[in-house]
Formats: sequence, structure tokens, C-alpha cells
Amino acid sequence: MLDVPFWLWTAFAAIVVVSLVVDLLAHRSAHVIGFKEAAAWSGLWVGLALVFGAVVFLVLGTTAGTEYTTAWLLEKSLSVDNLFVFALIFAYFKVPRAYQHRVLFFGVIGALVFRGVFLAAGVAVVSRFTAVLFVFAAILFWSVYKILKGEEESFDPGRSFAVRLLRKVIPVRDTYEGHKFFVKEAGKHVATPLLAVVAAIEAADLIFAVDSVPAVLAVSDDTFIVYTSNAFAILGLRALYFMLSGLLDRFHYLSKGLAIILGFIGVKLILQAMHKLVSPSVPEIPSPVSLAVIVVVLAASVFLSLRRPAEAADGNTEGDGGAEGEGSTEGDADDSAEKADDPAEKAAAPPPEGRRDSQ
Repeated sequence: MLDVPFWLWTAFAAIVVVSLVVDLLAHRSAHVIGFKEAAAWSGLWVGLALVFGAVVFLVLGTTAGTEYTTAWLLEKSLSVDNLFVFALIFAYFKVPRAYQHRVLFFGVIGALVFRGVFLAAGVAVVSRFTAVLFVFAAILFWSVYKILKGEEESFDPGRSFAVRLLRKVIPVRDTYEGHKFFVKEAGKHVATPLLAVVAAIEAADLIFAVDSVPAVLAVSDDTFIVYTSNAFAILGLRALYFMLSGLLDRFHYLSKGLAIILGFIGVKLILQAMHKLVSPSVPEIPSPVSLAVIVVVLAASVFLSLRRPAEAADGNTEGDGGAEGEGSTEGDADDSAEKADDPAEKAAAPPPEGRRDSQ
């Protein structure tokens, strides 16, 4: 374990708290976040993550700095799947675009808490039972199988455990009331659909933690490295979503790239376990190599996605409006059928009198 100075932990906590407060104040009034605003915020989050990484390099050394950068980039790349699920959830609940940032803000806070718990537990388990690395590798290989089989998008927001539990705890009305989570009806507090959306977002993050936690533990088993890298990646999720929400389907090769990355990390976990349990002669994959593989695979996935659009790749535009529908701007006069098939456009629609999931 690294000998992390207390002031560095304190600085990290202060950065996270101040960033969240500034973000909340900057978005205290509900409004639609456009590409330019999202790009500016995304640049800010990436800049903070890289500056903190530079501090890690200077204070804790090259190895720690490389592990932090690798873990952050790995979590950032795995977060792409979260973005698709965010679009699915917003479309399912027909969340007005002006309220989506508020939902993701509270979703991020929950993710920071839950990831901290899971990562701390993972580090504790790995430090005591090295053989669990084989289990983590199996989880990653299963994820690769699901991605390649196209089963990674089976998340159903309305049937998630968190949403069903919420409805048992408190009544959930069918219509939105601005950006409020609770309202009073007949003298009783009831939840608005916005609270159900937050619950669905948290449930989705718990599902993605099954992949993320084993993957990042393959990079480092130090609590400081794995949590800070995850935290900075999670903090930038909202801005990344709003920046890419209309372009997600264009990066259709990213899922294949993520499968390659997860498979590589699975092999890395197996080699680590064999190095510790079988023989020191079994080679381990150094962090600089892992970082290089992640960068190359991500760059290749993006390049191929842009070079060969989805229409050319499979010749089928049915169901998602095709690359052209995704690439249109908010002001374009797309026909209603194309908009109905676009998750971003569904999420932009005003809330109806009733929801699909109101039971």
C-alpha cells in the first residue's frame, strides 16, 4: 500500500466537495445544456483529473502516477456504457432535458458513495484472498461475452429493483412538477417521477460497478489510487453525457473496443494471480503497457466508428433512426418518426399525462 500523506487525501476531498458545490450553483436553475456548455464543463473535469494525476506523479512517484492515469482512463472508457443507459432511462421516463442535469448530479453523488464502499471492500478482499482475482477475471470475461453477444443493453429502468423498492416505500405520481423530487398531495408527501429516475440511475451504476471494480483492481490494489481515479472519472460523466448525447450511436465500435479492453484486463488479472499464487516467474503486465493498450484500443474504436458509420457497417437503420438521425441538431426539422426513435429526442419530449411504467 502507498504511504499517502494525509494532506493529499484532504486535498482530494476538498476538490471533490468544492467542485460539486460549484457545479450545483452553476446549474441551480433548470435549463437545457447545449454542446458548448457541456464541452466546457467536460474540459474542466478532465483538466482537474489530469492536474491531480500530475500531483500524484510528483508526490507518490512514477508508478503510482501511471496507475492513477491508467485507472482513470479505464474507468472513463467503461463509462461510455453508462451514457447509453442514461439515454435509455431518460427516454423511458420521458425526462425533460432541462431536468436531466439535476438527476445526474444526485446520481453522481450516490455513485461516489457506492463506488467508495465497493472499492474499499474489493481492496480488502484482494489483499487477503489473492485467488479472488480469478473470480474477477471470470466476471470480466462474462462481460466480454455479453457485449459481443449484444446483451449488455438489457437494462430495464422500470423493472429495476431500486425503482420497484421506491414505489413500495412512497407513492410515485405520474407527472413531473418542475425539478422537484417530492410534492404534497392531499396532505401527504408523494414522489415525482424525477426521484424514480434517480433511483434507476443508481441501480444502473450498481450494475456497472460489477465490471468497473474488478477492472480497476487489476490496475492497482491501493485504495487511494483506485478511488481517486474512479471519482474523477465519475465527476465528468454528466458533462460527457450532454456533450455526446446526440452522437452516441455514431461510436458504434466503442462497445467492441470495450470488450477488447475488458478481455485484456481479465488476462492481466489472471497473470497477477498466477504470479502471486503459482510462481514469481509468471510475468505480469506492467501499468505502462496497460495504459498504452487502453489508449490505442479507444483511439482505434473512435477512428473506425467515424471512418465507417453504422449504416455502412450493418446496413440497418431501423430502430434507432440511423447515423443521420443521431447527427441532426436540435433545431433540425426531422420528421416525427425519426425523433421517436432517437433516445435523445425522446428524453427531450415534454412529460405526458401518464408514464409507461405507472402501475
